[in-house]
Amino acid sequence: MHDMTAPAPGPRQRPAAGPALLGVAVTAATVSVLLGLRVSDAHRALLELQWRWGDSVAGLALAAGGAVVLGRRPGHRLGWVLAGFGAWWALDGAAAAWLAFATTYTPALPGASVAFFVFQRLGAWLLLLLPLLLLLFPDGRLPTGRWRAVSVASLVMTALLPLALVAAPSDVAQVSSGAESMPAPLRALELDPVRVPLPDPVWSALLQVAYLCLPLSLVVPFAVVVRRYRGAGGTTRTQMRWLLWAAVVDLLVMLTIRLLPDSSGSLGLTVAVVVTSAAVAVGIVRPQLVDVDRLLGGTLVYGLLLASTWLLDLVLLGTAGRLLGPRLDDGEGLVLAVFVVSVLYAPLRHRLWRLVRRVVLGERDDPYRVVSGLAELLEESDDSEAQLTAVARTVARAFRVRYVGVEVVQVSGERLLVEHGERPDATQALPISYRGERIGRLLVPAVAGPRTGLSAADERLLADVVRQTAAAARAVHLAAELQHSRERLVTAVEDERRRLRRELHDGLGPTLAAVASRIDVARMTAPRSPEEADRSLALAREEITGTLAEVRRLVHGLRPPALDDVGLPGAVRQLAERLRRPGTEIRVAEPGDLGDLPAAVEVAAFRIVSEALANVVRHAGASYCTVRLGREAGALVVEVGDDGCGIDPEAPAGVGLVSLRERAAELGGRCAVTAGPDGGTLVRAELPLPDAGRAAAADAAPDAAKPAGAALAAEGRR
Repeated sequence: MHDMTAPAPGPRQRPAAGPALLGVAVTAATVSVLLGLRVSDAHRALLELQWRWGDSVAGLALAAGGAVVLGRRPGHRLGWVLAGFGAWWALDGAAAAWLAFATTYTPALPGASVAFFVFQRLGAWLLLLLPLLLLLFPDGRLPTGRWRAVSVASLVMTALLPLALVAAPSDVAQVSSGAESMPAPLRALELDPVRVPLPDPVWSALLQVAYLCLPLSLVVPFAVVVRRYRGAGGTTRTQMRWLLWAAVVDLLVMLTIRLLPDSSGSLGLTVAVVVTSAAVAVGIVRPQLVDVDRLLGGTLVYGLLLASTWLLDLVLLGTAGRLLGPRLDDGEGLVLAVFVVSVLYAPLRHRLWRLVRRVVLGERDDPYRVVSGLAELLEESDDSEAQLTAVARTVARAFRVRYVGVEVVQVSGERLLVEHGERPDATQALPISYRGERIGRLLVPAVAGPRTGLSAADERLLADVVRQTAAAARAVHLAAELQHSRERLVTAVEDERRRLRRELHDGLGPTLAAVASRIDVARMTAPRSPEEADRSLALAREEITGTLAEVRRLVHGLRPPALDDVGLPGAVRQLAERLRRPGTEIRVAEPGDLGDLPAAVEVAAFRIVSEALANVVRHAGASYCTVRLGREAGALVVEVGDDGCGIDPEAPAGVGLVSLRERAAELGGRCAVTAGPDGGTLVRAELPLPDAGRAAAADAAPDAAKPAGAALAAEGRR
């Protein structure tokens, strides 16, 4: 038994169908243009037939869109619909061109009757294009369930008019369409090759019903589109929005054409077909080509702006003409119109245009206003939260968004979030960075609406605002850090004062009181017992020696005396000698010029080296350790590297490592503990150095304070 099913075209045949139908459309369009150039306008007016160049363009656009779809999605039904109807539309235009050209001769050239039948009767089948696009987009399949039967019924209703026009008498069809009687050059043609013998009243009734069913048949396709759009998600919803964008553009084009002369109707139809064909092709093949939400929003906004501007133009010019027209002649009216438009109306229209855009889109059209306004608000804000609130309000007002959030990281690690408006379910975050460091984020609604689409200029403006936001957030961060540092400094000073008071009161005070008491005893016993007085003075001397040792310990806690005696390099060498253990060699690299270092930098560097070397001796198990000091790019660099067991990057930082970082951070520097290039551990600290002027001023002050510790240390050594 033979299989009577026709084989499906193979993968090699399907891609070739699109280019073939496109070739048909190109050939037909070329023929249409060449023939149209040879027909006079007078003959076209006699035939009541305009030059159908729009048919050629529309056919080419549809065929090109279909070829693209079939090339990327072989077998897609909408690709066949676009390519087939595109070729058909171009052939319809070629038939109209041949009809006009053939009837310039008497008798008409051969093929004129066939061209009339193709153009006037078969051309009506192009009405099926719109419902088929609506019913098949985007997957090329009709709706399922009961919607399928309703969709087929709507297609049948659309096909009633093309079927009736094929078999109806030409004179009845001409009258039913609202046209006048058949033009004289066409009466000599064979106009009704396919005619069903029915009375003319019956044909008139059938044609009236068919014309009535035509708009009704589009209700179901539009309902199917709405149903699919509401139930779609993900990529399918994006595809449906391409169709929605095409509908918006087509509506705006048709409304615009209504304001132009009647001859512009074919232009509007051509533009609508081209836009729809492109939107359908992109929606099927590459729906993510551009941001369709932004495209749709921009189209709606600019369409409404243009419509309102045109409406104002018509109202003003119509009012002026009505009031002044009877009093002025044509020349005076023209001069007055030019004066009114150039002097009065043009500036008013420009201001009105900017006002409408500001109401609809926000203040993004005036970047200077946005940036300067934000700067003014930031200057007037006293605290950090007020500054962030000003940023949120500025962004919301500039870009007409319902919600803006500004989130920054505080010194304590907590996040400060300031919000303007009601937060939506989904938001998108824009990073706020300052000098390469991310310090927060800007939150805006994730779903772009008609007013939130950003152009390239809008993105540049938002970048400027984000930069100011970064500066404001950084200022907030620095202000909080400064306050935190002040609190820590005051606390540290008070703790140090309390410690010194306790040491002096509990240690030196009783010792000195005992020494004074022994001296008094020696004075009283000296006349009668010199030996007893001598023993008292010896005990006082021992107690004073112990007191001096305690003083040296206190002074060393404030500032190591070795820094004043031998400088930072010498103090580090002495420290290395004291900490050296058998099996561990500690080398101090020969430094460059390390003179005139600020006292705070010297102490911080010495403490960092001391803590790092202590960790090497206690925990590293290293055979050698290298200490390097040097100046680099305006900073004192301290490096302590070893070949020990290294440090686990996942291990939490201990008190010693935290102390290293804090000592560097107190001077505005940084300290990092990482794995060495050859194993082991590398501690690297960078301590900023002031410039020469600041260094000289800084060195003048320590001269008054330094001797306090140095004198005590020297006195202790004596």
